[in-house]
Amino acid sequence: MVPKQANTRLSKEYKALATSPPPFVVARPYESNLLECHFIMRGPPDSPYVDGEYHGVLLFPPQYPFAPPGIKVFTPSGRFQPDRKICTSFSDFHAGSWNPAWSVATILTGLLSFMLSDEITTGSIRGTDAEKKAFAASSHAWNLKNPKFKAIFPEYAGPTLRRLPNMGEGDLGKPDNPSEPALPANLGNPAGPSSSGSTSVAGMTDSMAKTTLQSGSSAASEGTRAAAARASSSRRTIIMGLGALIAAALVMRMLGS
Repeated sequence: MVPKQANTRLSKEYKALATSPPPFVVARPYESNLLECHFIMRGPPDSPYVDGEYHGVLLFPPQYPFAPPGIKVFTPSGRFQPDRKICTSFSDFHAGSWNPAWSVATILTGLLSFMLSDEITTGSIRGTDAEKKAFAASSHAWNLKNPKFKAIFPEYAGPTLRRLPNMGEGDLGKPDNPSEPALPANLGNPAGPSSSGSTSVAGMTDSMAKTTLQSGSSAASEGTRAAAARASSSRRTIIMGLGALIAAALVMRMLGS
């Protein structure tokens, strides 16, 4: 049985996810078990995961929202080991870095950002872009072999890949939210060398964009620079909604208290 506090909090979050999902994500509980949250993540444009469809699960403890979930991705991606818990600063590998204000939407947005990075932690792998693209191309067919995927997401279990309600177009061009709470700079391991300070996700994205655009030689072609800028834009699109998502989580927490 789900404790009252977790039940109240997760019920509100699932309702919010159904009406206003974050970019490239849908999520819902498995049958009546609110602690088992299944999700679909789609690969953003201009990433090696484009046209990929990734099924995973958040395994919430009864103590939620005061303890973080376990995170798994089932679909092969070239980034995560299938069906193995992933170590991130917002998973049960690092309960000490967990913030009760974070929500299901925040977790999944952070997971997609982590997927686009090259950081290696428990449960992750470093595949080539060619491997990631190959996995993306076969991901929907792989998901259709999973009975639980078809039971939880029947509308996405057709023969062809279907768009999610929010594919990021509405977030393009929106300004970052400078007041959002800070997340660990190192999403995979908050005790790592880059965690001596903290930074907002928007700030981290800006840094990633600058690194990408400035690391090439002065002789780099305009096409290469444009591709890097588009990839940075994909990351920014994923992150831009975090301020609103965390603010909504804070409101739900106050309402539930």
